[in-house]
Amino acid sequence: MGSSAWQLRNHARFSCRAASRSNRLPLSPDEWEAVWLTLVVAARAIGFGLPLAVLAAWVLARYRFPGRALLNALVHLPMVLPPVVTGWLLLVLFGIRGPIGILLSEWFGIRLVFTTAGASLACAVMTFPIMVRSIRLSLDAVDGGLEQAARTLGAGWLDRLFNITLPLASPGILVGAIVAYATCLGEFGAVITFAANIPGQTQTLPLAIYAALQVPGGEAKAAELSLVSLTLALVGLLLSEWIGKRLNVVLGR
Repeated sequence: MGSSAWQLRNHARFSCRAASRSNRLPLSPDEWEAVWLTLVVAARAIGFGLPLAVLAAWVLARYRFPGRALLNALVHLPMVLPPVVTGWLLLVLFGIRGPIGILLSEWFGIRLVFTTAGASLACAVMTFPIMVRSIRLSLDAVDGGLEQAARTLGAGWLDRLFNITLPLASPGILVGAIVAYATCLGEFGAVITFAANIPGQTQTLPLAIYAALQVPGGEAKAAELSLVSLTLALVGLLLSEWIGKRLNVVLGR
């Protein structure tokens, strides 16, 4: 009898310690999944949007043509539109019955709406103006005399672009990519409108915070996720500042 009571007390003590250890864990597995999904969605968004942003910035910085002002306005439109409107426009264009969405579905079997890829697309569109603006400012700072000298020596536009222009503009490219990545971590309106709030598929960190606030007693969970979001955003901004300074030092600016 005494041995059984002793075993019960030890079992209860062990269970309490295990529970206390689990309670001290910062996030639950579902919350960590939302954090990881946010990082993946942001990485895909930048990987898809950065080459297009470099191309758009290069065209706007180096060429004068009819309709340039309109192209510049369209590039920066997501910066001034409400994110929900941007998400709705994506839904109209890339939805199952949208003009682009139906072609992707019938020709390639690709569906973007309510998917992880759709969340990345929404983030890429929202952060596209940030990358273009940063890259364009860096391209404007490149000494045009170097490009002209390379041209007189017979270097083609591709040689000038990849050997002179882009290396000298690398601070703006990297800083724009990092700031855009940090912005993706907090994107809410366009993602929830176009990709919805599906745990494990499209529920990024901001959406998980929103979902936690809709549940009675979810303030503590929302606070934990908000702290993670704040930390990631702060790290991204500090990293962009550090990289920008280091590259400018290397390039002698």
